Amino acid sequence: MLQVSQLFIYPIKSLGGIELTEAEVTDRGLKYDRRWLLVDENNRFLSQREHAQMALFKLQLTEDGLQVTYKNEMLLVPFHPQTTDIETVTIWDDSCRATRVSDEADEWFTKHLTIRCRLFYMPDDSHRRVDERYARYDEITSFSDAYPFLLIGQASLDDLNKRLGDELPMDRFRPNIVFTGGEPYQEDELKAFEINGISFFGVKLCARCVMTTIDQQTAAKGAEPLKILSNYRRHNNKIMFGQNLLHSGGGLIRKGDEIKITRKS
Repeated sequence: MLQVSQLFIYPIKSLGGIELTEAEVTDRGLKYDRRWLLVDENNRFLSQREHAQMALFKLQLTEDGLQVTYKNEMLLVPFHPQTTDIETVTIWDDSCRATRVSDEADEWFTKHLTIRCRLFYMPDDSHRRVDERYARYDEITSFSDAYPFLLIGQASLDDLNKRLGDELPMDRFRPNIVFTGGEPYQEDELKAFEINGISFFGVKLCARCVMTTIDQQTAAKGAEPLKILSNYRRHNNKIMFGQNLLHSGGGLIRKGDEIKITRKS
């Protein structure tokens, strides 16, 4: 039996993740997942790919918003922006409308990242569509790289770690849903499945980048896991690990829920 073993959200893109015991599935992914975005002076998104230090910002959910901690300093990001400033921000090749959060947030992140940046929030009426080549029903996503969900099997990480000298934690791969049971890389062939009555569809294997080589606790960079993965997980000159998902329906999913396969490749 396949079973949900971990659930993660990453409210501010490229900052630390939050592990949950249950999560609400919304129209664009898990609630709060990547609804906030840091941008540079050209309104283009910031990422650990260029700024590994972003890994050191840790997040927690509170009743009043997101508590962001960097070293010994904290910032509370309210769930609702404190300005009415709406601008167009750019993430990869997409542009979408977003609301600037506050002067305080802009100053705090600028100070700690030592680059001029601003924090934006994606409101409910801002719709960023997934790649039409893989879309089923004009699905939307938040400020994720491309899709609402990323699925990885624990067996896949276990298999990778057997090949490595030093084991890596799951946070290197920033999944939303992790499952136990089954065989390594079984997520590759999960084309349709249900969790608690919500339908999910595997649409595209996830091509991995340099972010997987960044230690999420220290921001140190290394060669792994891309070096090892390139030996056996390379396809069309891309290194694959994890399955991108679309979905239909909403509600709660929980740690311990069964994954009921409805179609395999």
